[in-house]
Amino acid sequence: MIVVHHLNNSRSQRILWLLEELGLEYEIKRYQRDPKTMLAPAELKAVHPLGKSPVITDGEATVAESGAIIEYLLERYGNGRLLPAAGSPERLRYTYFLHFAEGTAMSPLLMKLVFDRIESGPMPFFAKPIARGIARKVKDSFIMPNIRSQLDYLESELGKSPWFAGSEFSAADIQMSFPLEAAASRGGLGSQYPKLEAFLQKIHARPAYAQAIERGGKYDLVK
Repeated sequence: MIVVHHLNNSRSQRILWLLEELGLEYEIKRYQRDPKTMLAPAELKAVHPLGKSPVITDGEATVAESGAIIEYLLERYGNGRLLPAAGSPERLRYTYFLHFAEGTAMSPLLMKLVFDRIESGPMPFFAKPIARGIARKVKDSFIMPNIRSQLDYLESELGKSPWFAGSEFSAADIQMSFPLEAAASRGGLGSQYPKLEAFLQKIHARPAYAQAIERGGKYDLVK
């Protein structure tokens, strides 16, 4: 039996969604973030040494990292579903966006999250002006320009086809959901990006997405 070690408001929501799209049976073991640090609990280290989510267990196999989990599940259980044909241009785009989501898209969004916390977090009064000034400068000069550049690029890519890999929905769209939901939540993705907003509306309307939310619980990244 596939077990998803599911951390609230995390990338593991994508894995639940993939399993629902594939119609596979699975169990959920739930973990809650520390409300102060927002870090995963130490119990996850019993599953994988880094103690991060997502991670699944399937019999004797333990698989971590969203992209690796997606590849494992599609190879073992997909039967060709949610995956463009090997050797096709769509397969190349699929592979690119499967890796782009975490390799490129998430980096500035994570940096923004960190610097937002520096800017708004508690600290000695004498340090506040300095820390907040540095945080704003880094966000304005580096982080936000990078996020906007990426969103411009992704908006143009969805002008070429309705889904990231082509005309058909694929697991690359599942993988891309998290950075785009994060961008909509805290990275400036709004009405100036109509194709990206339409993409989010389409994935949120999928029955399997709704089923994953129902099973996984409240998901604060969705506006």
